[in-house]
Amino acid sequence: MARYLDIHPENPQPRFIQQIVDALHDDALIAYPTDSGYALGCRVGNRDGRDRILKIRGLDDRHHFTLVCRDFSQLGQLVHVENAAFRAIRAVTPGPYTFILPGTPEVPRRLLHPKKKTVGVRIPDHTVVQAILDLLGEPLLSSSLILPGETEPRTMGWEIKEDLDHEVDIVVEAGETPAEPTTVVDWSEGAPEIIRRGAGDPDRFA
Repeated sequence: MARYLDIHPENPQPRFIQQIVDALHDDALIAYPTDSGYALGCRVGNRDGRDRILKIRGLDDRHHFTLVCRDFSQLGQLVHVENAAFRAIRAVTPGPYTFILPGTPEVPRRLLHPKKKTVGVRIPDHTVVQAILDLLGEPLLSSSLILPGETEPRTMGWEIKEDLDHEVDIVVEAGETPAEPTTVVDWSEGAPEIIRRGAGDPDRFA
């Protein structure tokens, strides 16, 4: 059964953040709130966690995973960002955007798109997620918690606990969570292409 941690959304309790990070180091899979609905997350090096995410979401190996980063410095270690993209991405982060960019050698090959060698990256504007990332010291391998047959990410921790009690290890609750997923922008070919219109203003990249 999944552990259910109710965390203060603005002043997250350090002991709970430590418990989450300890579990992640032990290869746990967590369901956690972001600024654009819930997501599934694990350590980048957690091979089993990646496969569990694909199974829960009903996806195949062509799925674009997202590396959730603490800040722009961490993001820049994982993907190649050209000057034009650098300025535009920096202007909207942290926020509800996911950018698809060519991965650097820092990203394990199994996490890259098999043909494009790209990966999604984002910096969420969410206090609890930032606290987890600060203590973890590395990005989270992540994917929006959109279940098969659904179109929007889950927003209620207690519902996730009920539905995925034996599929995830920890469910993090931190108050109200927006229902809209991130806006996804593919910048892997040198110019922005809007893949999904979501919570972030897509017109900035149209």
